[in-house]
Amino acid sequence: MKVLVVNCGSSSVKYSLFDMQTEAKIAWGIVECIGLEESFYKRQTITVPQVKSACKVANHFEAIQMIITDLLDSKTGSIKDIKDIAVVGHRVVHGGYKFSKPVLVSEQVKKDLKECYSIAPLHTPHHYAGIEAIEKMLPGIPSVLVFDTAFHQTMPDYAYRYAIPSEYYGQDHVRKYGMHGTSHKYVAQIAAKMLNKDKNEVNLVTCHLGNGSSVTAIKNGKVIDTSMGFTPLAGLVMGTRCGDIDPAVIVHILSKYPKMTSDELNNLLNKQSGVAAVSGIKGGDMREVEDAMLKGDKKAELAFNMLCYSAKKFLCAYYGILNGVDGIVFTAGIGENSPLTREKVCEGLDNLGIKIDKSLNEPRSSKERFISTDDSKVKVMVIPTNEELMITKESIDVLNEKK
Repeated sequence: MKVLVVNCGSSSVKYSLFDMQTEAKIAWGIVECIGLEESFYKRQTITVPQVKSACKVANHFEAIQMIITDLLDSKTGSIKDIKDIAVVGHRVVHGGYKFSKPVLVSEQVKKDLKECYSIAPLHTPHHYAGIEAIEKMLPGIPSVLVFDTAFHQTMPDYAYRYAIPSEYYGQDHVRKYGMHGTSHKYVAQIAAKMLNKDKNEVNLVTCHLGNGSSVTAIKNGKVIDTSMGFTPLAGLVMGTRCGDIDPAVIVHILSKYPKMTSDELNNLLNKQSGVAAVSGIKGGDMREVEDAMLKGDKKAELAFNMLCYSAKKFLCAYYGILNGVDGIVFTAGIGENSPLTREKVCEGLDNLGIKIDKSLNEPRSSKERFISTDDSKVKVMVIPTNEELMITKESIDVLNEKK
């Protein structure tokens, strides 16, 4: 059984093909810069090294057409016939108020997804385009939508509601949704196995730290709170996102600069803020920030400290809400690859029973592992995330439910 995972971004289509007999990824790639002169296609298989080539791709349909044609190529392809694909799993960033779990695509589902455009206008229309392209290129092959927001839909109302007039919740569906749910769910299940606990009995704080970051509180395997909110802007200081700020700051900015449009303000908060703004390092890449900090750059040091402090605040808050935890998980680009960040986030938490062993924390590895000391009451883990594999499993589960 093979499963194709598709992730349509604003100007890219990323894909992975899995053989579910071994749960191994056998082909993967990305079409980037869709609609631009510099568009290109990177692809790779388990037997063929990465190949990058320039291409002319006007839209998401053409990108998916290129990918499917490549997968079916008689010499270099990884499938002989489209019927080799049991299901296509689509990553969808925001399920809004319509979707609380993965769903099999139907005309009604597509109609409901369109109603979520206003909540995630930068993402959902491109997901929709990808769904329609797959339907045309792979007729008869079922598609499943897996939502980044779904895992968080077990939050209680006092955690997901905002204290604003009720009509904004009732009519406009303004509430906390959370993001990175597929990643948090995946690492929570792996952590439960590492701790020899049932996945429905484990209590965790999971820290997905990357260019976008979120922290989640998990009680008995279910989310009770998470740091991102109505959009991915809330919560931690991130690569280019400001994270939590006083809402009155936005009012103040608009009063000082009345000609600023909502799009310009959105761009300011999402793409011109965060680590990038504080450090002065374009994109806020934490590898560059750490290198600069270690060379004495004070702005980089401030940005590093701000990110770590914001992560520590949520970790400690969720530790308190859970009344103690079985484990703390670090995952995603920074969480998996930055010993300095993990050490700084956990620094000074000895009274909570959280102690990192530097000899375990510092070596780099692509495998899940414990990095806490033997006498640490709380186990601290590094678990590489695998959202794509999680999407394949959830897609198969949905497919089996419909049989």
